[in-house]
Amino acid sequence: MSDTSFDVVVIGGGPGGYVCAIRAAQLGLKVACVEKRGALGGTCLNVGCIPSKALLTASHHYEAAGHEMGAFGVKVGKLDLDLAAMMGHKDKVVADNTKGIEFLFKKNKVTYIVGAGSIPAAGKVAVGDTVYDAKAIVIATGSDVTPLPGVEIDEEVIVSSTGALALPKVPKSMVVIGGGVIGLELGTVWRRLGTQVTVVEYLDKILPFNDAEVSKQMQRILGKQGMAFKLGTKVTKAVKKGHHVTLTLEPAAGGEAEEIKADVVLVAIGRRPYTEGLGLDKVGVAINPRGFVEVDGHFRTSVGGIYAIGDVVGGAMLAHKAEEEGVALAELLAGQHGHVNYDAIPSVVYTWPEVASVGKTEDQLKAEGIAYKAGKFPFTANGRARSMNESEGFVKVLADAASDRILGAHIIGANAGDLIAELVLAMEFSAAAEDVARTSHAHPGLGEAVKEACLAVDGRALHI
Repeated sequence: MSDTSFDVVVIGGGPGGYVCAIRAAQLGLKVACVEKRGALGGTCLNVGCIPSKALLTASHHYEAAGHEMGAFGVKVGKLDLDLAAMMGHKDKVVADNTKGIEFLFKKNKVTYIVGAGSIPAAGKVAVGDTVYDAKAIVIATGSDVTPLPGVEIDEEVIVSSTGALALPKVPKSMVVIGGGVIGLELGTVWRRLGTQVTVVEYLDKILPFNDAEVSKQMQRILGKQGMAFKLGTKVTKAVKKGHHVTLTLEPAAGGEAEEIKADVVLVAIGRRPYTEGLGLDKVGVAINPRGFVEVDGHFRTSVGGIYAIGDVVGGAMLAHKAEEEGVALAELLAGQHGHVNYDAIPSVVYTWPEVASVGKTEDQLKAEGIAYKAGKFPFTANGRARSMNESEGFVKVLADAASDRILGAHIIGANAGDLIAELVLAMEFSAAAEDVARTSHAHPGLGEAVKEACLAVDGRALHI
C-alpha cells in the first residue's frame, strides 16, 4: 500500500475522529486523519469542553477563596485576580492535550495530515493538491456555532463560546443568549469573576432538555448565586456602539419590546453540523433538512464506503457520544461488532453545583405512557455533602414500575458528573434500582446519595 493509500481516512480530528483513527489503527488498519485546524482535538479540546473546564475550575477556586473558605476556618487576605495567568493555565491545558493526541497518533502509527479534506469521489480524499485513496472514508467534521439572525458575532463584544473563552478583561455586564449547557457554563465563569450576567432564554425554562424538576431547581440555585434570567424571551436585534451592545428583546409569545445593554453578549443558542467544503453534494452523500449527514445503524451514508459519526450526524452533540461512535465504527470496519447504547449516554453541566443526567426524564416517561417509580434523595441528608458545605441538590432515580429496571437518573450536586457514572453503568447492564440499593457504598461519601435514591424507589430510604 502506497503512502497515499489507506484502509481508513478520517476527515476531522475531534473526539470522534481521532478516537476512531486510533481504534482502527489498534485493530491493524492503515489509517490517516485529516485535520485543518493544525491542532488535534477538535472544538472540544481547542475551544470547547477542555478550555471551558479549565476556566470553570479556576473561577471556582477564585470564588471559593473570596467567599467560602471562612466557613472552614481558612482566612484569606486581599484577593486579586490575575486573568492573564488564568488564561495561561487554560492555554497550557489545551496545548498539553493536543500534543498528547499527536503522541498517541505516533504511538499507534496513525498518519496525521494537516489541511482541509474534501471528497471528490467515493474512495478519494483530497487535501490540497494531494489525493488519497481510501477503502473507507469517515466524516467526523463536527459542528459549528448556530448563528442568530440580527445578532452578528464579531468575537469582541458579541461573542460565541470561542470568544467567551478568551476575553481580555472581566466585563461589567454580560447577556447570555441561550439557557443551555454552554451558556450557563460560560456565564458561570464570568459571574464568578465579577460580571453581572443575565441569561435570555426563548423557552420558559433553562436547561430545557433536562428533567423539569432539575431545571427549576438549577435556576433557583444559579439565581441565588447572582445570575439573572429572562425566560420566554427572544432577541430580535443587536446594535453595537463602541464597546457596548444594546439588545432588543421581545416576549416569545408576543408583546412589547424592551432594550437591555451589556458590555459583552454571548450567543449560545446551540450548534449546527459542519460540512462546509467537503463536496458531499457532488459525491451524492444524503443530507437531511436540518443539515445533518444521514446514516444507518452502522454509520453508513448513502454512498458506499463513506461513513459519518459525531455531531455531524446529530443526536446528542456530545464529545463522549462521538467517541463511542468512533470506536464502534472502527470495530465494524475491522470486521468486529461495534455498538453504541444511545439510552446510556450521560450529559453533564459543569456549573457548581453540577448537573448530570442519563436516560429518560419524567416528562418523557409520561409522554410515552411508561409506568415508573421515582426515588429521590437530597444532599442535605448526606453526611459527606454537609461536611463539604455542599448540600444543594438531590439524586433522582426513575425505574420501571413493573421490572424496577433503571430508566433514567438525574443529579444536581457536587461532583454530579462523576456520580452519574455509576448509574450509567447500571443502565448499561440493565440493572434494577434494587441492584444499586443493595450495593455497598463507602461511608461517608457522596455516592451514598445514589444508593439512597435507589432505596427511595422502593420507599425505604434510610436517612430521610
